[in-house]
Parts: sequence; C-alpha cells; structure tokens
Amino acid sequence: MKLGLNGLGRIGKLSLWHHVSRRFFSEIVVNLGRDVGSGLQDIAASVERDSTYGRLSMYLHGHKGGRVIENLNEDAGTMMVNGVPVTFLREARNPKDIKWQENGVRLVVDTTGVFKDPTADAGEGRGSIRGHLQAGAEKVMLSAPFKIKAQGIDMPEDAVTTVMGINDDEYDPARHSIISAASCTTTCLSYMIKPLMDHFGADRMLSASMVTVHAATGSQQVLDRLPAAGARDLRKNRSILNNIILTTTGAAKALALVIPEMKSIGFIAESVRVPTSTGSLIVLVLNLQDELERPVKRDLINSIYRDYAENNPYLRYSEAQNVSSDIIGYPAAAAVIEATETHTRTASISVNLEHVKSCNFEPGQVPPVLEVPVTQAVIYGWYDNELGSYTNMLGDLTVSVAERML
Repeated sequence: MKLGLNGLGRIGKLSLWHHVSRRFFSEIVVNLGRDVGSGLQDIAASVERDSTYGRLSMYLHGHKGGRVIENLNEDAGTMMVNGVPVTFLREARNPKDIKWQENGVRLVVDTTGVFKDPTADAGEGRGSIRGHLQAGAEKVMLSAPFKIKAQGIDMPEDAVTTVMGINDDEYDPARHSIISAASCTTTCLSYMIKPLMDHFGADRMLSASMVTVHAATGSQQVLDRLPAAGARDLRKNRSILNNIILTTTGAAKALALVIPEMKSIGFIAESVRVPTSTGSLIVLVLNLQDELERPVKRDLINSIYRDYAENNPYLRYSEAQNVSSDIIGYPAAAAVIEATETHTRTASISVNLEHVKSCNFEPGQVPPVLEVPVTQAVIYGWYDNELGSYTNMLGDLTVSVAERML
C-alpha cells in the first residue's frame, strides 16, 4: 500500500522520516506542488538534514548510520530513502489536481495546515481537504484540528477527530473519509485529562484551565516584519528569536471532540510561544469538588497517572527533574507527566445561594451560605510537539487507518 503526503513542512518531513523508518508502506508519494531549489538533489538534502533532530541517517541507524538516500532520478522525481521508494510531485498545489489516482495512492495525510475546513467544497478557492478525495484518495487525514469557517454549520457525517489511544475507536471505516488527528497540544492535553476524568468523573470537575508554553512554529517570523493588510494580531509578526509571544490555541474546542464530557466543564485554554525549536509544556489547573475529611492530595494525582501509564504506552510518568530538551525525540509520548511538580491545595469555598438561579427565596428571607470544599490541582505535562509526540502518534494513527483499508 502506498502513502501520500501533502506538504513537506515540519510535520510532513518528520512524517516521511517516521514512515521510511517504520516501512509499513511499500512506497511514499510526497506532493510539494512546486519546484524546490535546483532540483531533486536539493530536496534530498532537505530531507536528510534537520536543525532540530540532526541527520536522517543518525535517526535511523545511530552513530553508525551511513548513506540512506540514493538512486535519485530527476526526470521521474524519485529516490530511495532507507530502501523505500519515494516519489515527489511538483506540479499541483490544489488538492483536487494532485495526481493521487495516477500514482495509486488511496490514503493521504495532509500536513500543510492550509485545508482545515471539512465542509468546504473541493472546488473552493485554493482548494479544500475534500479535493484529495476528488483526486482519487479514499481516505484523507489532517495533521491539524478541523476549523469550520462558516458559523452554525455542523461537522459533516464523514469527518471525525481522533487521538490515538483516546478515542481512535470512534473512527468508522464505512462512514468516515476525513480524519483529523487533532493537534500536538490537544493530544498532550487529552492524556492529561483522560486519566483524571476516568478516576473522578466529570461531575466532580468544576472547572479547568491550561496554558501551553509552546515552541516556535513555522508560522512565526524570524525577524520583525510588517503585518499583512487587515491583520489583527500584531504579535505574530514579531521576532520569535527575541520574544515570549502570547497567542491562542484551539485545544479546548478540539478536546471536546475527543473527550465529549469536557463540554459540561468550564474550560479555558491559552498559549504562549517561546524561543525554542521544539519541546513544549502544558500547565493544567483543575478544580475538583472534594471532601474536607479526605481531600485529594498530590500523591493521589500522581498515582492516577502512574497507574494509567503502566497500561498505556502513550503516557509517560516521570519523577525526574526534566527540562524541555529532555523531551525532544521522546518516542511516541503524548505527554510526560512531571510528577515532582504536581501540587494540590484544598480550601472551603463560600457559595451564596442568593446568586444561584435554581434557588428561590421568600422576600426578607436570608439566603444560606454553603461551604463547598474545592481542591485545586496543578499538573505539568511535557510533549515534543514535532517528532517525538505528535508525528509518531500521527504515524500510529495513519497505520491504524491503513490496516482497515487492506
């Protein structure tokens, strides 16, 4: 079975690394949609070397790694990468015009981050995610959360958002043709929330908030530049080399697609970009309704994660004192819980029932005040937002989808 990759940015390139290492697919077809440098030799050089993860040969074979890219054919646009035939298409950028059918590609992973609206028509503007289906693919996966542009439109019946190991069983091969693998942040967050949700239940979760301290992405600027016409967020045009930059994240909305119980919980998600190439951190703050006699303590929180990690390969529990570079390349770890920094605090919260809508009082009646014990828990979770966490889990999900197409 052949795999199609649309785009060779950070996730596209590292997905190529993942799959030439795994060798599940007999051939990989990569659509670039444009000429690159002076030809195939420059494409090979870009594939072989990476400023964050080093050389592909070292990734595949360690310090003894030799040449892994060979047999370049400029006219055919082909090369062998670790023994896997790879074809590069350099003509079409619109998904509907990509020659997937001519190249025998049935499964495509779109890593461009451009085509995120599953409701958009294949012939719309620069194209849409559905264009891959029109071009001959049977299934298309998106390495980003869905984003429906029009207000009031529901998710199409043939689209689903899944995180490997959390809700991938919701994927129905007979019904779903477009699959979002959410985002790196949503993937990490889901593995921080799910163990606690399973233990405490949604009813005890009063509210939650998170901040991701996130490494730089390709959408940011190396140096300051003028914003485009109509741009509202001027911070995106500031240098990532010199600044901590406040931005937004769609993790809260995407998480509700993966863990539906989150819809009943007040949840806020924020993002801060920092000048590192990869290795990110989620700070999760959770408020639990508790019991004063037996309040939730950090040992209980940590034991929940430790036990969950023993039965799920995508969650790692660590009692080491980590820094972000320790997480880079960590294999298929959606989240690495920093157990030494788990903190809890229980306090009694006073609730004036006069302000509770469901409570009605007679004129002159003094509303009672309830004392509600609430525990606030702070949990830290590391993730390699590029190769180690997200790309490896995307690769597992891709193979899982492919196996049900055979």
